[in-house]
Amino acid sequence: MSAGTAMVTEATERDDAPDDRSVDRDFAAGVDGSLERLYRESSALVFTLALRALGDRTEAEDVTQQTYVAAWRGRDRFDPDRGPARAWVVGIAKRTIADALAARSRERRRLEAVRDLPNPGETDPLAAEAERIVVRGEVESLGPPRSTIVALAFFEGRTHEQIATELRMPLGTVKSHLRRSLLALRRGLEAADASL
Repeated sequence: MSAGTAMVTEATERDDAPDDRSVDRDFAAGVDGSLERLYRESSALVFTLALRALGDRTEAEDVTQQTYVAAWRGRDRFDPDRGPARAWVVGIAKRTIADALAARSRERRRLEAVRDLPNPGETDPLAAEAERIVVRGEVESLGPPRSTIVALAFFEGRTHEQIATELRMPLGTVKSHLRRSLLALRRGLEAADASL
């Protein structure tokens, strides 16, 4: 075999080798199956980053899922010529992790604020009992499962994780119900105060 033939054979072999950037081009074009390929190639890394940052497996799973949903919805902003899809997805994951940490911090501050509120009935037992009745009535008006989740969180002091386990619900669902319930309770209690 001549040197020229060897070079042609080597070049042909390189041309036949799988293109490791094809997933990037396919993903940018929205080709069927490209999201699954990208997920197989990068989800372990995304999950590991989320788990290390959040320290909670369920939250890390939620962040991983949110990352790939955001990536697919925003794929028109991905440019395969600027870098691989895997790196772009890691950037999305980092922002999603930061959002999850910020939401956790806000939720903690909100819960602390509710727990630190002075009990207005400390000097008047009758007023305290009346307020408890109003609050319980508002909680019950939320209906299941929200009333159960709020009661477990605030009357029994359970954590989100404990509630999710006890009610066999995803952690994210429990948090969503609790957030919406607190907003509904605020509106209901403000309306009750206004009518007095």
